Amino acid sequence: MARSGAVLGVGVIAAVGAGGMATAKDSPQAPLSLPDLSVQDVPGLDTLVGGSDAAALANRAPLTQAGLTAEEAAGGTDAGEALRARIMRQAERQQTAAEESDRLAAEQSARAKAAEAASAKKAKADAEKKKAEKEAERKAAEEAARKAEEKRLAELAASYALPLSSYTITSSFGASGSLWSSTHTGQDFAAPTGTPVKAVHGGTITEAGWAGSYGYRIILTLDDGTEIWYNHLSSMTVTSGKVTTGETIGRVGSTGNSTGPHLHLEVRPGGGDPVDPAAWFREHGKNI
Repeated sequence: MARSGAVLGVGVIAAVGAGGMATAKDSPQAPLSLPDLSVQDVPGLDTLVGGSDAAALANRAPLTQAGLTAEEAAGGTDAGEALRARIMRQAERQQTAAEESDRLAAEQSARAKAAEAASAKKAKADAEKKKAEKEAERKAAEEAARKAEEKRLAELAASYALPLSSYTITSSFGASGSLWSSTHTGQDFAAPTGTPVKAVHGGTITEAGWAGSYGYRIILTLDDGTEIWYNHLSSMTVTSGKVTTGETIGRVGSTGNSTGPHLHLEVRPGGGDPVDPAAWFREHGKNI
């Protein structure tokens, strides 16, 4: 009878093993749940094992406690609780990993945005700096041009002179009246007879003598071809050759068609028609 019990016990184990394998192989469902079994619950198992081995096996934990750590087993934790705890720990680790991943992604995004903002700020600052530099260059160029023009006019003014040191302006260019056949063709500088008359610029005396209604006249031709006519002179100091700016070439008088001592001065570019002497002098840095 004992023998048949042993056979029965082996058969139970075999059946359980075979059933477990078949279930694991053929079905992906949840693992087979076994009741807590001990040696005493399996008939014939003690005979099959025998002796002290059977006693040792009988003292072992139930079969469903397999896979527990010594600490878990000592604490009375069963397999289900252990599995649940492990699943929870794994979930917590995954959650922590996900949160860490999100944190790193957020930090990376923040760094990228900060870098983009810094780059935009730098680009704006560079553009403003470049604009300021261009504005400074423009102002510097304008200032340099202004100073250059001032220098040019100063040098020009130094190379030109007014025909009289002291005078009173009377009839101006373009004036009309009974004294002229059409309009006044020059500028009148009233001054006492004998007042020195100066060369307005370096040039050559190309004509000097009596000129009818102009009285005694000197024509000074400048290097650019402009003719300066000095009229109604009382005397002519220089009648030919080169003269320099400010050199005395004659004296104020009232010869020819004149109502009183004055210098009638005409400016004729290229020896052609007369232009306004006042405007011509301003162009050369002098005001009358």
